[in-house]
Parts: sequence; C-alpha cells; structure tokens
Amino acid sequence: MQDRPLELDGDTHARLQRLVVRVRQDLALISHPSMEWLKPRTASDGSQALDVLIVGAEQSGLATAFGLKRWRVDNVRVIDKAPRGLEGPWRTYARMRTLRSPKDYTGPDLDIPSLTYQSWHVAKYGQQHWNDLHLIPRENWADYLLWMRDTTEIPVQNEVALNSIEPEGEMLKAQLLHTNGQAETVFARKIVLATGQDSTGVWWMPPEIAALPRHQRAHAADDIDFAELRDKDVAIVGAGASAFDNAAEALEANARSVTLLCRRETPQVIQPYRWLTFRGFLAHLGDLDDAWRWRFMRHMLGLREGFPQETLDRCTRHDNFKIVSGASLKEINQSSNGLEIETTKGNYTADFVISGTGMENDFSARPELGRFAGNIATWSDCYQPPDDERHERLGRFPYLNPDFAFVEEVPGQTPWISNTHLFSISSTMSFGPSGSSINAMTTVVPKLVSSLTKGLFRDDVEEHWESLRAYDVPQAKLDDPNE
Repeated sequence: MQDRPLELDGDTHARLQRLVVRVRQDLALISHPSMEWLKPRTASDGSQALDVLIVGAEQSGLATAFGLKRWRVDNVRVIDKAPRGLEGPWRTYARMRTLRSPKDYTGPDLDIPSLTYQSWHVAKYGQQHWNDLHLIPRENWADYLLWMRDTTEIPVQNEVALNSIEPEGEMLKAQLLHTNGQAETVFARKIVLATGQDSTGVWWMPPEIAALPRHQRAHAADDIDFAELRDKDVAIVGAGASAFDNAAEALEANARSVTLLCRRETPQVIQPYRWLTFRGFLAHLGDLDDAWRWRFMRHMLGLREGFPQETLDRCTRHDNFKIVSGASLKEINQSSNGLEIETTKGNYTADFVISGTGMENDFSARPELGRFAGNIATWSDCYQPPDDERHERLGRFPYLNPDFAFVEEVPGQTPWISNTHLFSISSTMSFGPSGSSINAMTTVVPKLVSSLTKGLFRDDVEEHWESLRAYDVPQAKLDDPNE
C-alpha cells in the first residue's frame, strides 16, 4: 500500500497547540498522588546529586524519564551525545522508509491517549490522513518523539556523552564530556543506560570484511554515502531487515548491481515479535525462571528479525538485485576486477561490501562500562542450558537483576553496579523486548520505573520513618474543655 504524501494545512499549528494543552490537562487530572517524596541529596563535592541520570534521549530514555516524572521523581537529567533531532537511529543509520510496527502500537505515551502517535498525527495531518495511513514514516516518528519530549517537558541535554561511572560513597560519580570539550562531573543515586543497539558492545563485521580498506566496506550502521555507490557492484552480507534496507538504498542510488548473501538456506520472513505482542509475555517473561527465559529468547533471537513485504518489494522491483541463499562467507580477496568474494554457493565480484551483521557484546569496548566491564555477569556465567539449547553469542548477553541492574560476576568486587540499570536491546535476554522495542514500552517501562522508585524508597526508609514519627499536622481543631 502506498501512503499519500504528508501535507500540512493552515490550521496545523493551532491543532498541535490545542493538543499540547489537552495533554497537560489530562496529566493534571491523573496526577494524584502529587506530593514530593524525595529529599535532595548532597554529593561529596557539595553539589546536589541527581536521583536518576538517564543516558540516552531516544524513545526508551524519554519514556523512562516521563514515567519517573509521573512518579514525582523530579530530580532527573537526561543526556544524549547526539545533537537534538539525531538521537537514536531514525535520522542516522535507520534506512527503512517506515516503521515496521503497526501504526496503532502505543509506546512512550505510557497509555495517555492524547500523547499517542495517533493523536499527534491526526493533529498534524488530519483524521483522513491517519485513516489512509499504512505505516508510520520513519522521520515522522522522530518528529513525534521530539514533540512528546517538549510537551512533557523532559529535561534533556544534547551533545553530552557519558565517559565513565565509578562509586563515590553511596552514590555514583559520572564523568561527562560535552561536544565542545568541556568535562563535567555529576553525582547520581541511580543511572539508567538507555543507549540503544550497541549499548554493551560494538557493531560487528566478519573479520574478512573488517580487514578490507574502509573505502571498500561499511557496516549497515555506518554513515554511508550511497551516492558513491552509483555504477558500482555492491554485496550485502546478511539477510535481516536492515540488510535489505541498505540493499534498497544502494539500488535507489543507482548501483550497477546489488547481491545479498544470506547464509541461511531460506531467508527469514517470520517476525517472532508479532507473536509475542501480548501483555502476558511482554510484562512477565522477566518473571520466569532462567530455563524458560533462555528457551523463549534463544528461539526468537535465533530466528532473527524477519523483513516485511514492503522491505522486500523495495529491493525486488529492481532487476539488478539478487538474493543468494545458503551463501556463507569464506574469503574475500582483492583482484583486478575489485573484490572476489568466495562463499559456500560460489564466487561473486563486488566493488563495495556492506555488512548487515548486527552487534556483538563486548563490555570493554564501552568507555562508560570500563570501571566494571570485567565483572559484569553474563548469561553464560549464570545459567547453563541443555546441550541442545546452547548458544555462544547469546550467552554473552548481560544477565540482569529483576530491576534491570547489572549483576556482579564476582560478588563483592563492584557492588555499586546494582544502581546502574540497563534499558536497551541488551536487556532482551533477561526481559524479552524491552529497551529497544516500541511494542513493549506500555508494559515494560512501568516495570523499570517501579523498580527504580522501589530502590529509592527502600534506601530512604529510615528517613520516611522519622518523618512519619514527626508528623503532627491536625485534621481538626478541638475546643479546649477548660475554656
């Protein structure tokens, strides 16, 4: 289905302004209990410590900040290393035209009807356009997230990166680096890492591709100048949705040919994330024992994410596109004709190779994890599956506590990591779709927020007890019997 072009009319601004007013009225109506309950904490340098520092201002970080705000956790700061509008993949390495999720999925709105994408889209483009819409345009989703951030007044600071985390008394000390070179130290009681697809590692390429000169290869997540691929033969290694997206971009940039090499005998077209989109699974997979969690997620992640029909059609409409199945990569050599790619299904020639091969967990590759990278427990450390369910790559995912916090491999060496919470694609083995999935937000973000507030309340329990004992506000005035 082809969506109509997005067009604005003269009333667009007024409709959006009315929607902002409506959102804030709705939030005010359900704000109970609205009493402040967290007392300011002073850090070792005399500054006021944050209750929560959220790293990452894409959809997961924004939804978490919004959830905390509704719980009256107001002393929160959100940072993102990207400039405003370039957070996450939507205007960087995401190359699909539309989201793959159905248009009526809710997410960072956290069940506030006026805050949904649908409400924003109708206000901006009209009800009829929504009715006719098939899937959400990718850049529209990015615009919606900025609108949601501004409307809910989430405090975001762009162009600030987290360099390291270390303990400081009962708090965490975070070393930040601004794009302009300014260094900053902040203290927080808790840190949430909502740092996206490569949050616990690096984008991975087969060594045969990584060894090539940079002008001959790229990862699907790199900033690729597709115009440079005009009149060139391009090979795509991998057959996930993002691999097809990059193939389509190369074809639309007038590459001479695009060959997609799939190691499977049949490309994956089943999308297991559609099966699991029910509240029981999304909310409670993380409550199951390790054996069931491993079994479910090993099956789903072993399938990988299937590509939709629209993605396939975008490639196959070009006569110069070819899929080769059962083609595992063996070797790549330089030749007078370019790159000679040897696979289990024969040899292919290309001028440029794009690796659509995902990410690999490598905690030491992330500077913010450096102080404790060697003591992060993985699934392989904590659970040994039956022989027929073993999976080395998935075993390297971090094994997380029920509150999304890291677990120590050796207890007692870095106990402070229990206040560092991971909410990204790397949370998937422990909780299923969570920190990287729109369809899970409505159930999983409240679970994370509840865990964070539970920890803050528990740590302050003695102060709350003393506050209760000192509470002496009368509800009525009694007549003095002696008068």
